Amino acid sequence: MAEKMTGAEIVIQALKDQGVEHIFGYPGGAVLPIYDAIFQQDKLEHILVRHEQGATHMAEGYARSTGKVGVVLVTSGPGATNAVTGLTDALLDSIPMVCLTGQVPTPLIGSDAFQECDTVGITRNCTKHNYLVKQVDELAQTIHEAFYIAASGRPGPVVIDIPKDVQFALGTYFKPTSQTDHQSYRPQTEGDLGAINEAVELMLNAQRPVFYTGGGVINAGPKASELLRELVELTGFPVTSTLMGLGAFPASDEKWLGMLGMHGTYEANLAMHDCDLMINIGARFDDRITGRIDAFSPNSTKVHVDIDPSSINKNVICDLPIIGDCEHVLEEMVRIWRTKTNAPRTDEIKPWLTKIADWKSVDCLRYEPSTDVIKPQFAIERLAEAVKDRDVYITTEVGQHQMWAAQYFPFEKPNRFMTSGGLGTMGYGLPAAVGVQVAHRDALVIDIAGEASVQMTMQEFSTAVQFRLPIKVFILNNEYMGMVRQWQELLHGSRYSQSYSQSIPDFVKLAEAMGGRGIRVEDPEKLDAAIAEMLDYDGPVLFDCRVSKQENCLPMIPSGKAHNEMILPDTADIGNIIDEKGKSLV
Repeated sequence: MAEKMTGAEIVIQALKDQGVEHIFGYPGGAVLPIYDAIFQQDKLEHILVRHEQGATHMAEGYARSTGKVGVVLVTSGPGATNAVTGLTDALLDSIPMVCLTGQVPTPLIGSDAFQECDTVGITRNCTKHNYLVKQVDELAQTIHEAFYIAASGRPGPVVIDIPKDVQFALGTYFKPTSQTDHQSYRPQTEGDLGAINEAVELMLNAQRPVFYTGGGVINAGPKASELLRELVELTGFPVTSTLMGLGAFPASDEKWLGMLGMHGTYEANLAMHDCDLMINIGARFDDRITGRIDAFSPNSTKVHVDIDPSSINKNVICDLPIIGDCEHVLEEMVRIWRTKTNAPRTDEIKPWLTKIADWKSVDCLRYEPSTDVIKPQFAIERLAEAVKDRDVYITTEVGQHQMWAAQYFPFEKPNRFMTSGGLGTMGYGLPAAVGVQVAHRDALVIDIAGEASVQMTMQEFSTAVQFRLPIKVFILNNEYMGMVRQWQELLHGSRYSQSYSQSIPDFVKLAEAMGGRGIRVEDPEKLDAAIAEMLDYDGPVLFDCRVSKQENCLPMIPSGKAHNEMILPDTADIGNIIDEKGKSLV
C-alpha cells in the first residue's frame, strides 16, 4: 500500500522495513530533517560517532560480524568526504554498507553552496553503486534497491545522496517487494554444474592438492563455512586462507596450514608453491597472497570459485573458472563428491601430507622468548589463552600487530575476525570494535592495536564510553610505526625516517580522561594478571602493553619474491639476505 510522508520519514520507514536496527552517524545541516525523524521514533538506535570515518568503520565491523548491511548517515560536504576512506575499505573487502549522505537543496547543486561537494562523483570509484535522488517519489525505491545491491553478489558499499529539499518534500512511500531488485543487476549465484563436476574430477586425481580460501566463504554465510569444513573432511585435503578468510576453517584442525601470503606460514606458502591442484574458493589472488605473479604456484592446475566475474583471470589466469556463490558451489562439490566416493584421499596423497608435516616441523612462528621484555607474539598468545573459553570477537588496526594477530590468535569460527585487508586502513580497529559491540552487546570484543594506528581514530573511544560499549583495546606499544620501521630496516638501510613516535600519549590517562579505564604493563610476569584485570572490567579499556621495540614480523616473503623465497625467524641478518648469485633478496 502506498503512503504519503516526507522524504525524511521515507528514509526512516525504509530502513525499518529493511530490518535496520542501528545507524552510525553524525548530524549536520543537510541531514537535519532525517535526524528530526530519528528523534520522533524509537525503533532505530542511532550511534553518535566522533568522526564520519569512524562511522563507516563501525558499520563495517557491524556488517562483518553479523552478515547484515551496515548503515551510515552523514551530512553533505566534509561529512561525505570524511566517509570516503571507509567506503573504499568496504569496497575492497566486500563489506555490505549503505551510506546515506545529505546534499544541498537541488536548486543549489552546482553553485558551490555551503558544504556542497559532488558526492556522487567523488564516490563513484569507491562504491559498488551510488545515487543522487532528486525526486522524493523515487526515494523509497532507491533505498530498497541500494540494500539489494549492497548485500547481493559480491557485497559492497552503496551511497545514496539526498538533497535537503527532497527530505522536506511530501512523497509516496512504497514497501520493499520482490520487484525491488535492480533491473540490470542479476548476480550469478549458482555455479555451472559441469564445471563443478570437472573440479571434483580434478580433486579425485590430484596428488598434491590444497584448498585456498578467502573472505568470500565468510560473506556467503555460516552454512558456507560448514560446507567448507565438510568438504575438507571428505577429501582429506590441507587448507589455507587469506587474511580475510580466517575463521572459515578452524585453526585447531590438523588439516589447517595457517594463513597464506606475505606473512603467512612456511607450510602454507610452500604448499601453495608446490601443489599440483589449487582450489581457490572465494579469494581474489591479491598481491599480498601471490607475491611474484610469474612464480606463483607455477605447476598447479588452478580452480577459481568466485561470485564476481571481474575477479576471474584478473590477476592470475585460472584453468577452471566457476562463477557462483561459495555456499552453492561448496554444496554441489560435497554432493558430487559423495556420489563418487565416501572416503577421503588421505592414503593417495600421503607423500604430500608427509611433506607438509616436514614443513610444519620447521615451526616458522617460533620466536625468542624473553623474561626482560614482553614480546608481541607472547602478548597475543597470552591474550588468546585468557579468552579461549569465551566467544570473542577480534578486530585489529593495521601493521605488525595485525599480522601477529593473524598468526598467533587461533580463529575457530567465521565472523569473529574483523580487519582491514585490501586497503590496509590504519585506525580501522577501534571503531570497528565499537560496531561489533553494538551488534553483540554481551560479547567480548577486543581490538588488537598498535599505538600509532589506534591514534588515527582514538576519539571513537569516547563513543564506546557514551554508549556503554565495553570494548577492550589491546595496544602492542613498541613506540614505532612497526611495519614501516621493519620495511625501512629491510629496504632502506635501517634509516628510520619518521617511523619512531617521539610523543606518545599516556594511554592510561587518556582512557580515564574519556571516562574509561587505562591499564599499563611492561613486565612479562605481570602480563596475565593485567589481562585478567582488563577482562574483568565492565567497561571500555585502553590496555597499554609495552612490547619489545624492534621485533620483526616473520615469516615474510620480500616484495616481488616467490613463495619459496621466505625470510624465516632464524635468519641472522634479515637486512642482508642474498641468494647463491649474490643478489639481495630484499
